[in-house]
Amino acid sequence: METPVFEEIDPASDCDCPGCVHWRRVLPRSTGGHPAATRVVIVAAAAAASTAFGAAHAAPAFAAPQAPARPGVPAGDEPDTPQGRRAPLHGPGGRPVVAKAPTTTRADIISRAKQWIAAKVPYSMSEYWSDGYRQDCSGFVSMAWNLPGNEWTGSLGQYGIKIAKDDLQPGDILLFHNPDNPEQGSHVVIFGGWTDDTRTYYVAYEETRPHARELATPYAYWSNSDRYVPYRYKGLTGGTAGAVADPAEPDNAKPRTPDPTPYPGSAYFGPGANNKYVTQLGRMLAARGAGRYYPSGPGPRWTDADRRATRAFQQAQGWRGEDADGLPRARTWKLLVTGGGKDVEADGRTGAAGPPVPSSHGVHGYPGRAMFRPGATNEYVTQLGRQLVKKGFGKHYTTGPGPRWGEPDRRGVEAFQRAQGWRGGAADGYPGPETWRRLFS
Repeated sequence: METPVFEEIDPASDCDCPGCVHWRRVLPRSTGGHPAATRVVIVAAAAAASTAFGAAHAAPAFAAPQAPARPGVPAGDEPDTPQGRRAPLHGPGGRPVVAKAPTTTRADIISRAKQWIAAKVPYSMSEYWSDGYRQDCSGFVSMAWNLPGNEWTGSLGQYGIKIAKDDLQPGDILLFHNPDNPEQGSHVVIFGGWTDDTRTYYVAYEETRPHARELATPYAYWSNSDRYVPYRYKGLTGGTAGAVADPAEPDNAKPRTPDPTPYPGSAYFGPGANNKYVTQLGRMLAARGAGRYYPSGPGPRWTDADRRATRAFQQAQGWRGEDADGLPRARTWKLLVTGGGKDVEADGRTGAAGPPVPSSHGVHGYPGRAMFRPGATNEYVTQLGRQLVKKGFGKHYTTGPGPRWGEPDRRGVEAFQRAQGWRGGAADGYPGPETWRRLFS
């Protein structure tokens, strides 16, 4: 008997060759997985081939060239979020679609979006969550807008009104529909509020791989940003549904918590504390600009990172002495849960008990080369990636900078180094102190 040959096959999601079309049709898909990312081990023996395809069929060619780049879409620069077509709730056999759009509020839209994010609903264009909505980008917006069925990027616009960038408020969407390849090249996200007064970054709520997430995102998106269109849901109540901003809610307002958690008491914070309120505190502080104090958190166990981050926020309010000792009391908690007060300054000049981040080689903030190596996961990788995007060297990111060092980070750093005129070992893609100094200058 001939020894079976094992081969890993990666069916490309956008290739029209017979081989890729066949394997996309017959290979199983894991929940939330992408066909092109699923590694399948195939026994390719002659006897197995004749059984699978029949004696009259030839085996497909697996090494066919990829399809050409799509018109208007940069190659390899589109969101990896294919979507399904319009469908009723719970799928094709679910409830009938009703054309009328129900009314809702901004707070309800954000609340529903955060429920999926908290549950880490896995991405899928064929699965439906327990509430009946499809687990892809357009299904996520259909759910948040409380639509009667699962829409897609080609139909979501009929439920909204086009608005200008300056009119964006939490609960609006940024929609990119690519008619050349609507399932692969399109995407939609929910606008959650500007991260600062420059209006270059905003909080995006989206369903993408591997699961629903909340992430600070450059306007309008990481890729194809000039093709995203802002929309406002027609069925909004408590404010205008047109293109004029609600004066009761400023454009840069942060998403409000409908039912803020009351202050649990000082006993829940400080050395030895280990509870859910410490985690909530850390997340709120990170959202207000103090995330750099957490090298690996926030988490439920109280650490010096929590104390330093709290103190930074307190000093940003102009408090001193015992009012800025790093322990959250009722006044600090109230500002955090309601979104009031001032954010921690981006350069770290306020609130730090010492330097806001480690320094090395006399360069402020440079944490050392060990933080930027394969396998590294830390806040400095995220900080580096976001700065690369701001400086115009973020084209290698397809889903946005994150804490895990990867090839997009290295290629972005290399491009920046070459822009300085460096070559050879000086442009290896790993940030040294001089790269860091110039990047953040």
